[in-house]
Amino acid sequence: MSKMSRLMDIEELADYLRLRKQTIYNWLHQRKMTGIKVGGVWRFDRQEIDKWLKSLQQNATEQKQEGS
Repeated sequence: MSKMSRLMDIEELADYLRLRKQTIYNWLHQRKMTGIKVGGVWRFDRQEIDKWLKSLQQNATEQKQEGS
């Protein structure tokens, strides 16, 4: 059985991504990223964030190749 990774709060995520907290709130509101709301507080699974980042990288690479 795999152990669920510890969830990050918005401040930890902002540090991890080197973004302002407001940027993350904006992206959540715009549905550019997802998280889990627990007791009114956003939480983020680091593994899911890493997957999301990889998908952004893949999309950017595909778009660059299409434009060549």
